[in-house]
Amino acid sequence: MVGQLEIVAKNLLDIHAVTLQPDKPFTWASGLHSPIYTDNRLTISYPFVRRNIAVGMTELIKHHLSDVDVIAGVATAGIPHAAYVAERLQKPLIYVRSKPKDHGRGKQIEGVLQEGQKVVVIDDLLSTGGSALKAVKAVEEAGGKVIGVVAIFSYQLPALDDNFKAAGLPYYTVTNYTTLIETAKQNGFISDEQLSSLHAWRKDPEQWSQTHGE
Repeated sequence: MVGQLEIVAKNLLDIHAVTLQPDKPFTWASGLHSPIYTDNRLTISYPFVRRNIAVGMTELIKHHLSDVDVIAGVATAGIPHAAYVAERLQKPLIYVRSKPKDHGRGKQIEGVLQEGQKVVVIDDLLSTGGSALKAVKAVEEAGGKVIGVVAIFSYQLPALDDNFKAAGLPYYTVTNYTTLIETAKQNGFISDEQLSSLHAWRKDPEQWSQTHGE
């Protein structure tokens, strides 16, 4: 039976929100060579894809984080998905800027957040978790209590688990890297050899980058 993990993974592949090129790696901003490039901003242009994501996120929250008071979107890519989820759950919505405004009241949190309210932070992608955890810090400094983070997709890198463990916070994703590459193989996007290379990248991205760099 195909579940929500596989459905959303196939959606991301079909609309090219995720591109796999183990034989012609991308270069990330960090300088690392990677077999995968993700642009989940594309998902908002496809009603059936954004609906599947919203359904997945809503179910994760209902199952794991049901005592949430407020949904928070991480600017910018997390905001639309947070809006869809907040509407489904009939919860207040806020969003978190990457940094405080440099004019006006200098706010970093937009919307109404009351002291002590329980917040779920929504982002589009979790790599090492840095941007999401930065948003978590901003929410907590503004008086909220973050109870978890939800995202569309995770690379499942070891650093992600380490960073969330250090923060004492759970995270959940609608789909993930392992499901995506297995779905890609099943649907003819990649070969067995490419699948093996993609698994190797996840285990040790730096070593893979050194081996596959130009």
